[in-house]
Amino acid sequence: MNTKEYILQFARLVVIAILLMGCYQILHPFIPAIVFAMVVCISTWPIHLQLRRALGGNTTLASLLMIGGMILLVIIPSALLAFSLADNVTAIIDAVKVFMQQGSIEPPTWLKDTPFFGEQFIRYWKGLMSGGKEVGMLLTGLLEPLKNFLLNLGNVIGKSLLQMVFAAFIGFFFYRDGEALIQMLHNGVAKLLDGSLGTDPLVQIHNTVTGVVYGIFGSALAQAIAAMIGFLIAGVSASGAFLLGSATFFLSVIPMGPSLIWGGVSVWFLYEGSYGWAVFTVLWGIFVISSIDNFVRPYLISRGSNLSFLLVVLGASGGIIAYGFIGIFIGPPILAIGITLVQLWTSQPLPPIKITQTNHQH
Repeated sequence: MNTKEYILQFARLVVIAILLMGCYQILHPFIPAIVFAMVVCISTWPIHLQLRRALGGNTTLASLLMIGGMILLVIIPSALLAFSLADNVTAIIDAVKVFMQQGSIEPPTWLKDTPFFGEQFIRYWKGLMSGGKEVGMLLTGLLEPLKNFLLNLGNVIGKSLLQMVFAAFIGFFFYRDGEALIQMLHNGVAKLLDGSLGTDPLVQIHNTVTGVVYGIFGSALAQAIAAMIGFLIAGVSASGAFLLGSATFFLSVIPMGPSLIWGGVSVWFLYEGSYGWAVFTVLWGIFVISSIDNFVRPYLISRGSNLSFLLVVLGASGGIIAYGFIGIFIGPPILAIGITLVQLWTSQPLPPIKITQTNHQH
């Protein structure tokens, strides 16, 4: 290869690098939306195929209906939760502050009537409240960081709503042109890896994403529905039960996250004097909502992925830090795909090492 050919090859590489950098700069703001749309489409592709067959092969209509389902199940609850946090958190925290600053808080009547331990509970309560306004001021100081956290959470959710809207738009084309995109991706991966992994990585990626999404968000949806049913039974309004159920869905990826919701509702019932419903909420949370998390989630994840719960939490937390609230949906699948590819790569046996022996003649 002469000097002119070297220069031409270098120029081609420079042009390709510039084009790739330009494409990255253009698409960079939409990467979370693209990844979110991919995760949703991969995990719900069998449903899309069944819906398309039911509609006589109408791919466009089936894609529109799938996007409509994503809007109803994810985007609208996220928007309502963000607006609810922005509108109600400050008023609720301020009301609690006023309540705390009233001084010594009298123990509830049911505490006095507790068999065997009622008197001990009362003495402990009075000892705790002996500080009077000092205790109220201490608790008030602890409420301010909680208010800031909830308000920031609402802002993060609100900023991610635009990404979710873009994801819905992108997802329509992923559903409509899914077969062509999969074939193009399959050809690209085959040329890039040249069979070095010994298996089709796209199949492994599909199984991994499906298992993680079904395990994490399938169980989260089941917990949210169970929570909504329990709150409705306990007399919570339909809108309140819906918002509490949505909060349960999003907090389900955090250890003990749903217990913050049903535990808070039970405490609210206690101070409202609805002791029976408070006990019902606790029992429903322990034996129904938490049971789903303890049994359904491991079963669903094990069907398609062996991602541990620690990696699920790390994926969700890192996804939120990297991409905002939408990262809670794309963090664990991305982490699972990376781990799956590493496992496929490291599972391939290395070629045997040839040891040559040299014969020495004496």
